Amino acid sequence: MAKHKIVIKVTMPNAKSRAGAMVLAAKTNGVISIAIAGDLKDRLEVVGEGIDITCLVHCLRKKVCRHAEILKVEEVKDKKPEEEKKKKPEPCGCPAPCLCAAAYHQTPLQVFSCEESPAFGCNIL
Repeated sequence: MAKHKIVIKVTMPNAKSRAGAMVLAAKTNGVISIAIAGDLKDRLEVVGEGIDITCLVHCLRKKVCRHAEILKVEEVKDKKPEEEKKKKPEPCGCPAPCLCAAAYHQTPLQVFSCEESPAFGCNIL
């Protein structure tokens, strides 16, 4: 199942009603995270898998406020695998272990080069 982000506009005039809405959403099956958003703090953002949206909105209308409407439902894609691929440094191609690990933490002023021969290792230019 894919994660979904659901934005629900809820009439929450005070902190007590906002807390009640968050508690109710937290008790819903499949919810991973909850947040209050919007300039007027009138939007409830719920992220989770397999959430029964109609049941959640119905419960919000019944127990917290009289007006609750679904504004947006979108699929959330994990960005972690893409970020991990970018962070992993590529090997320098030296046949033997060398000091190339220092090249991955270089400052912009240093330039590193690796020779193909294991006798040369890595040199800082």
